[in-house]
Amino acid sequence: MTKKDFLNLLEKKILILDGATGTELQKRGLPNGVCPEKWVIDNPETLIAVQRSYKEAGSNIVYSCSFGANQIKLEEFDLQDKVYEMNKRLAEISREAVGKDTFVAGDMSPTGMFVEPFGDLSFEDAVNCYKSQAKGLLDGGVDLFVIETMLDIQETRAAVIAIREICDLPIMVSMTFQQDGYTLTGTDPLTALITLQSLGVTAFGCNCSTGPKEMLEIIKKLKPFATIPLLAKPNAGLPQLIDGKTCYTMDESEFATYVPHFAEAGVNLFGGCCGTTPLYIKASKDKLNNIEPISPVRKTISALSSSRGNLILEDSRALAVIGERINPTGKKMLQAELKEGSFNLVKEFAFEQERAGASVLDVNMGMSGIDEKSMMLKSIDLLSRISKLPLSIDSSYPDVIESALRLYPGRALINSISCEESKLEKLLEIASKYGAIFILLPLDDSGIPETAEERITLINRALKAMEKYGLDKSSIVVDGIVMTVSTSPKAANESLKLINWVSSELKANTVLGLSNVSFGLPERRWVNSTFLSMGIYNGLTMAIMNPNEDVLMNAKFSSDLIVGRDIGSKDYISRFSAVENVVKQSEVTTLSSGEKIFKAILDGDKSLIETYISQALDENMPAKEIVDKYLISAINKVGDLYDKKIYFLPQLISSAEAMKRGFTILEPKLAEDIGGKTTKEKIIIATVKGDIHDIGKNIVALMLKNYGFDVIDLGKDVSAEAIIETAKRENVKLIGLSALMTTTMVEMKNVIELAKKENLSLKFMIGGAVITEDYAKEIMADGYAKDSVDGVKVAKTLLGL
Repeated sequence: MTKKDFLNLLEKKILILDGATGTELQKRGLPNGVCPEKWVIDNPETLIAVQRSYKEAGSNIVYSCSFGANQIKLEEFDLQDKVYEMNKRLAEISREAVGKDTFVAGDMSPTGMFVEPFGDLSFEDAVNCYKSQAKGLLDGGVDLFVIETMLDIQETRAAVIAIREICDLPIMVSMTFQQDGYTLTGTDPLTALITLQSLGVTAFGCNCSTGPKEMLEIIKKLKPFATIPLLAKPNAGLPQLIDGKTCYTMDESEFATYVPHFAEAGVNLFGGCCGTTPLYIKASKDKLNNIEPISPVRKTISALSSSRGNLILEDSRALAVIGERINPTGKKMLQAELKEGSFNLVKEFAFEQERAGASVLDVNMGMSGIDEKSMMLKSIDLLSRISKLPLSIDSSYPDVIESALRLYPGRALINSISCEESKLEKLLEIASKYGAIFILLPLDDSGIPETAEERITLINRALKAMEKYGLDKSSIVVDGIVMTVSTSPKAANESLKLINWVSSELKANTVLGLSNVSFGLPERRWVNSTFLSMGIYNGLTMAIMNPNEDVLMNAKFSSDLIVGRDIGSKDYISRFSAVENVVKQSEVTTLSSGEKIFKAILDGDKSLIETYISQALDENMPAKEIVDKYLISAINKVGDLYDKKIYFLPQLISSAEAMKRGFTILEPKLAEDIGGKTTKEKIIIATVKGDIHDIGKNIVALMLKNYGFDVIDLGKDVSAEAIIETAKRENVKLIGLSALMTTTMVEMKNVIELAKKENLSLKFMIGGAVITEDYAKEIMADGYAKDSVDGVKVAKTLLGL
């Protein structure tokens, strides 16, 4: 099936997806703890029966039973060498089940590891992992692909790129958003949509984690910005434990009452996730009879994204500032740092510009004496973790731009693409592949045209060349190209004429680099700020400038207000009603050693924590004081920022890793200070029997260790007997249990009951994606932890610390 065929079909009707497969297989004999994919291959008739029942219920698309059949997941069962043949066979079984008149989607899911820049799995390793799976599914005859239940935008990008590099079949993506509206790594639905639809995904939506009521609200928020069809696969409400079994109390009739509302909100594909059965699919299909689908309301959208935020470019919005500071040109200190492989100033400039009001960070690593590509990738890695702002990739070399776009976990801006023949085609191809927006320079091999009319001719030529790559005016930000008025008095006026034409006639975005206009003049800020205001009046969308220059920023906010871009004067009032005190990296020299340690933990700076702790120890600061006054207080602050959704999982992990490194240095010294080995409170932590998911459990373990607990991590798929035996042997008072699946959460109760049966005085805290506080009370657990930060709080409370 081609993308065009798929989209044409969705214009005619809302397609019905299948429901839960895992629980249906378990009803028919799939045991806990085995590799489901291998079991299905050995018992194909079971899956065939399940999928035929979904087809009979009305499913137009069924998912192949290959959810966990990627190399990393199959390593759990020593099947990593069977990826291709297993996926091929699984696709063939689904085809046998539903025939040729029902579509088979090749199902791909998380590996269970975080991908760089948020984790240890390299991006290319992730791409190759998914590529080997996709090849098997493709050769097995799937009609399209679905990447589902994704928690991490970067891992999702890796899967999409893997598929796109081997075929051109349609790709559906559904991510899992928590109750707070974010993925595990802090991406909101709109940001994910902007990133993935630009990358070439054919349909986007969400599945699992919530019931239909909550998921409906996500679809409503996405529809106004979607250029592609939307899908929804909600759970049958939230799970409850009834008579020792996990149950979903929302029956098929209640579930189906939401279906018309999903259609009205603009969903184009609908199915069910956990707790749903063929009965739910039939009830849903019946509700969709004679309901016409609502196609995407947009054909294009000009927007940028990072992993944790987005920037939508429209003429009614305030001017977006592209921070220009991360550029070694003319900055001797930055040049010296980069040659030493240090990124402290890069980090400082990023923090300063974000706090000062930048909307985008321009990143340029072009200088002699360094490997530009390597340094660009390291900058992308750093900035993606510490900033929520989208990035502008600034390089003269296409290979540097391509490498950066491939790694970047969002939709970036390319600075820039000109009409020069040697670069135009190559860079347009790169922009198209990775879905980037780019600054279009209306200049060619003859140089910069003097008049606006000549530049318009080049813009039209570029737009014609872009058609070949599926790009249109929504993909460009036209540079007004201003020359200095001291030597070219009419230059600024020609730039403004061009800005006005692009904004009013072409209806596209524009940008100006302000500094050129005043080159060679005294008191340049006044010329720059006046020119900026005139640009905003003529429809300017973006400006490349230093957001730390108050005169420029004040001109921006007042001009936005005057031309009607600041509705309700909110931005203007916010700008001038409060001044935030910001500690700059350049001011760190005035901080004490302890304050430097605190800041390093807050920033997640593993590279400096050792130096700062060594300085503190050289000043005879007691190790216990360093831990109690600075390390613990800093990580508490990080936890507070995490609770407030100012920090997200990547920052939490970075800070935890920095603290872990600090503890490694201090542990021997702590032992010396108290005359022997340090004593820690022991905690057992484990993922229960039958559940092989451990990413959340690992994060909790890391946080507990950083708070001084002696964590005994038993891993995943751990039996109740093994957990209790370890507790007795190690004389442990607290056990932490994790489960991600509704089918395995009942094992938690078994562990607690076994402890009671053996008359052990133990406390239990539980957590995981499917766990609730009500469930904890129901099985008589002592505490419920909603995340890793909460886990530390609960552990300390239960142990009386």
